[in-house]
Amino acid sequence: STSCCGNNSITMMLINDDGSSNNKGYHRLVSVAVFLFLLPSSVVSFFGPFASDNNALDKGFNLLETASKVVPQGRIVQTAKGGLNLVWNRMMAELAPQDKSGAYQRPSYTTSTAVSSLSNERGRYHVYVGNPCPWCHRVRLVLALRSITSDIGMTMLEDNPMKASRGGWVFDDTTPNKRDPLGCNDLRELYDKLSPGYKGRCTAPLLIDLKNQKMVSNESSDIIRMLNSFASSSSSSDNLDLYPSELKDTIDETNEWVYTLLNNGCYRCGFATKQGAYDEASQDVRSGLEKCESILSHQKYITGTVFTESDVFLLPTLLRYDGAYAPLFRAGGVHKRIQADYPNVHEYMKRCWNEFDLQTTIDIQDATSSYYKQLFPLNPGGLLPTPITPNDIGLE
Repeated sequence: STSCCGNNSITMMLINDDGSSNNKGYHRLVSVAVFLFLLPSSVVSFFGPFASDNNALDKGFNLLETASKVVPQGRIVQTAKGGLNLVWNRMMAELAPQDKSGAYQRPSYTTSTAVSSLSNERGRYHVYVGNPCPWCHRVRLVLALRSITSDIGMTMLEDNPMKASRGGWVFDDTTPNKRDPLGCNDLRELYDKLSPGYKGRCTAPLLIDLKNQKMVSNESSDIIRMLNSFASSSSSSDNLDLYPSELKDTIDETNEWVYTLLNNGCYRCGFATKQGAYDEASQDVRSGLEKCESILSHQKYITGTVFTESDVFLLPTLLRYDGAYAPLFRAGGVHKRIQADYPNVHEYMKRCWNEFDLQTTIDIQDATSSYYKQLFPLNPGGLLPTPITPNDIGLE
């Protein structure tokens, strides 16, 4: 039956419902065939010249010099582009689900128990976070800002999809703060242990109840709201309420546009597969940055005179923008930089960085480099740009 389905699929690519030739399907099929034909040749192309002559130049398949004598150059280029584009689109869909317009649609794999607040028991709860992830960064910010790191345990996940059985997050038993207290090897194993039969991506951040060995939530906005209500053994945390009652409406409204235009807007740029979808997302990012620039021209923080949950939403995106989101995701345009183009936003970042010791919540060099290392479809050559430091983006 597999062979039959395959033949029917090929027929559908070549023949329209009315029996006429499907030229688009033909070119698609030719593109795939050429790609599959040339792929094994890449091994010969890679090893062949250097095996006989260390000084030989690698000229790829040398198609334009040889095949163009019998096949028009335009057809060769069109076929090569078509094949590579087809493979790239399939890889992008695996990485980031798309709708028909080529727009990224963030999947929801939220798992949460019916908990509105945490029991104030020291050592009962544990969070799993990864340094590159902006959603995890929200959680790290709240833990640090409210001084509850001694009350809530934390494991730093290693971003290594080659070692992970599913997803990309693994544990490292050789490093104390990267070891899983429940003895699992990676995040998938932990999900299976705490929620047998779970289907979906094994995402971080993840908050668990060690006492009952259950997942509490893997949704960052829920986790930070719960952590904000946690009463710490440290009295200093009582001085910082990230969700004060008098600002709840303002915070909720701000969180909505910060998420839509910036948090998710940057990812919609990076994962778009059609021009229209990218253009719309890129305009959203520009609108979000311009809105921040205007607001921060006359007030200290994004919702007013005090640091709130909305600042926790905003800062992880801003701190990754110049090093990853603008150059790699093309968010707002590859030429845009906060330090150069949005002076009020940059001053705000620098103020928060120094006032709240944010360097303890992120390794910027590792975080931005991870995007280039792990998002293979966006950086297939695997070249890493010169690492960016806090000093490079004017924070220190």
